[in-house]
Amino acid sequence: MEIRQITEDYSVSPQVGIEHIPLIKAAGFKSVIANRPDNEDGAVAHTEIETAAREAGLEFRYIPVISGQMTQENVSDQASAIEALPKPVLAYCRSGTRSGNIFALVQEGKR
Repeated sequence: MEIRQITEDYSVSPQVGIEHIPLIKAAGFKSVIANRPDNEDGAVAHTEIETAAREAGLEFRYIPVISGQMTQENVSDQASAIEALPKPVLAYCRSGTRSGNIFALVQEGKR
């Protein structure tokens, strides 16, 4: 599992599996955000990840972002989640790119 740290409190990764949750917890993360829609080819249902994350004591949010179709609502929801969730946060999608791009837009909106 490749985790890319964006800031001290926010990192991104490709698709998370249930088997990754103990590693995420051991790495010190407190929260997980799923940005990959469940209906995207190869996606693991967010409910499976959410159950495993919550059982491990992690907070979880599902904010699906369709590739190439990010909306202002997605950005607002991500901003609210980042603000509210315990840190550090790990966000994931298919490759980690959407989760990184949405974070950049959240930061841009703070300026």
